[in-house]
Amino acid sequence: MRRPLRVVTATAVIVLMLAGCDIRIPSDPEGTLEAVDGGVLRAGVSPNGEWVRWDGEEPHGVEIDVLTAFARSLDADVEWTVGSEESLVRGLEQGDLDVVAGGITEQTPWTSKAGVTRPYAEAALGDGSTAELVMLVPLGENAFVSELETFLIDEAESRGIAP
Repeated sequence: MRRPLRVVTATAVIVLMLAGCDIRIPSDPEGTLEAVDGGVLRAGVSPNGEWVRWDGEEPHGVEIDVLTAFARSLDADVEWTVGSEESLVRGLEQGDLDVVAGGITEQTPWTSKAGVTRPYAEAALGDGSTAELVMLVPLGENAFVSELETFLIDEAESRGIAP
């Protein structure tokens, strides 16, 4: 009889202690979502077909439109960085970028260096096959990726590009 009472008491104490804490799950150890919300979304993009085009001073394409809408949903401005996937992943690792897009498929080799969203869109490949697209984010920024994934999936469904 004493053991169940101890377990219940210990559980109640832990719950009461945690109730007073400002713990958010999922969380961002580096505060990405908090920094972007009402601030600036630092987006790295790599030109790739209809998804990202760079033909002048501003990028264009499906993923540019989606990221611009995501930033707007967070009352944020977008700061674009154009480069190769390798240089952009390095920017994620160094904390200089919040997201990377560029027609990146779920078969990306960058999974050990960057977080990967769930697939949100389907793209036709040159060989007639299709692939599901993802975006890259900093490792461990779970609140940010959760917010982004929710937005991406809703946006892809409304645009008719969902897998």
